[in-house]
Amino acid sequence: MARPTSTARRELGVELRRLRSDRRAATVATALGWSESKLSRIETAHTAISEEDLERLLTAYGVRVEDRDRLRDLARRGRARAWWTPYRSSVPDPYDEFVALEAEATFISEWESQVVPGLLQTDEYARAVIEAGADVGDQAVAQRRLALRMARQAVLTREPPPSLLMVLDEAVLHREVGGVEVLRRQVAKLGEDSRRPGVELRIMPFAAGAHAGQGESFMVLEFPAGTRNPIVHSEGLMGGLFRVTDSEVEVYRDALADLRERSLSAELSRTVIAEREEALRVRGGLLS
Repeated sequence: MARPTSTARRELGVELRRLRSDRRAATVATALGWSESKLSRIETAHTAISEEDLERLLTAYGVRVEDRDRLRDLARRGRARAWWTPYRSSVPDPYDEFVALEAEATFISEWESQVVPGLLQTDEYARAVIEAGADVGDQAVAQRRLALRMARQAVLTREPPPSLLMVLDEAVLHREVGGVEVLRRQVAKLGEDSRRPGVELRIMPFAAGAHAGQGESFMVLEFPAGTRNPIVHSEGLMGGLFRVTDSEVEVYRDALADLRERSLSAELSRTVIAEREEALRVRGGLLS
C-alpha cells in the first residue's frame, strides 16, 4: 500500500505545478528531455527531484536564481529519509503525515478527554494505551508504535521547542490506564511537564458541566508564519483525520478557546494534579 509522502515534497510539487501555470506538461517535459510521467510524478510528490533537475526546471520556468533558495530547501528536505521511516509499517497510512506536521509545528494546542496526550505520556502508560488499541495485531507492532510515540517527544526538546497548550478532562487523571502505579507515575510526569517553559497545562473539572469538547479529542497544529496554514488532526478507531479548510480550523480554534476559558488556571491545575498523585500514592500503598 502506498504511503503518504513528506510534506516538503508535496509542498514543492504544488509550487512547481503553480510555476508551470498554463504550460502543457508534455511541452515542458519534451523541452527538458523528460517523459511526461516523470514531470507528473514530481508534481504529485511521488518522486523526489534531484538538484540538477530542479535547476533545469526552474530555469525553464524563468525563476530568478535569487528566488530559488526556498524551493531548493524543499527539494533537499523532500529527498531526506524521514526519521520515522522505520516505524511506517506499524501505523495507519495518514500517521506519518501527522508526525511530519507535528515536527514542523511551532504551536500545538490539544484537547483530550480520554487519555494523556501522546507527547506527554510515559513509556509504560503509552504501552498500555497502544496495547488496548483495536487495530494492534501483535506485540511487534505494539513495540514499534511505542518506539515511535516516544521518539515523537523529541519535538519538545528541539531548539526552539514548540509552545504547547494542553487541556485535559479531569477524567484523564482518574482513568486507571495500566493500573494504579502506572497512572500515578504518569500523573507525576504531568506535574513535571506543567512546569516546562512554553507549556500550558489545564484541567477541565467535572464541575464545568457541558462544554465545546464533548464530541471528540483533537489537536490544532500551527506553523511558522508564511509557511502553511493551521491544520486540525483528530484520531479515531480507523486512524487519523485532517481538517484543513479555514472554516473548519476556525471551529476547532473557537472550541479550544472555550475549553481553555472553562478549565482551571494553570496554577490550580497543578494543584489538582498534585492532589491526584498523592491520592494514587495512598491508594497504591493500601493495595500493596
